[in-house]
Amino acid sequence: MEVKTYVGSIRRAADFVRSRASGFKPEVAIILGSGLSKAVPPLAGAETIPYSEIPGFPRTTVTGHEGKLIVGEYNRRQIAVMQGRFHYYEGHSMESIALPIRMLEYMGLKTLLITSAVGSMNPKAKPGHFVAITDHINFMGRNPLRAFHEEEFGEMFPDLSAAYDAKLRDLTIKASRKNKIPVHEGVYVATGGPSYETPAEIRAYRMLGGAVVGMSVVPEVIVARQMGLRTAALVWVANMASGMKGATLSHPDVLALGAKVSADLSSVLQDFIKAL
Repeated sequence: MEVKTYVGSIRRAADFVRSRASGFKPEVAIILGSGLSKAVPPLAGAETIPYSEIPGFPRTTVTGHEGKLIVGEYNRRQIAVMQGRFHYYEGHSMESIALPIRMLEYMGLKTLLITSAVGSMNPKAKPGHFVAITDHINFMGRNPLRAFHEEEFGEMFPDLSAAYDAKLRDLTIKASRKNKIPVHEGVYVATGGPSYETPAEIRAYRMLGGAVVGMSVVPEVIVARQMGLRTAALVWVANMASGMKGATLSHPDVLALGAKVSADLSSVLQDFIKAL
């Protein structure tokens, strides 16, 4: 896809969402990860738009990702919730993964909160706990900015030294603690997937300073930071990583635990938005 064609796809997607939600201008966007479809905050005047109807949007193929964009208002702020995301391992290109974020920024977005399921490499961060991400290591082998640059996207060489906004991170931690959910801080290691990591890989990632491991988040953060969005990531531990004590690696187990975590996360998201 040529860059001009790509930019046109972003604008067509934005125009379509505006046609379904007149006057909507997102202030905050939330991406919900695996098993978290029921964590959507109670939005006033909510409009639900299936991804399949939005021009240029990829299709979700992973169980536990609803594939819907929900827009509405909460605490006098206009909110966009991505009920499911796109993954590199599904065969989607990096530019396709980036398209929804670019669309929302084009519509006026300023703040992005990303969630996902992760494997824990920290013995203290157990299934059901939250982790506020401080930084990342990209082992996906691809960068979403490669070959798709336009001046309106931002710098070709964006600074990622503070990719995860410290003030937003503090708000996610305070909201988690307010709701009595164990929360930790740590570095996210991104892998291409879809296979889970080997015990040897986990040992290596731990030596490099990784706290959690997953197959998403990082492409979204890179794109968001290029476009100047304030960005935070609050992930939930779905399982202990391969080779860790108590590790059980099963996607159905992730979804089952995610259903239980969703109610807690919804409360955290509501308090997070109120504190902005």
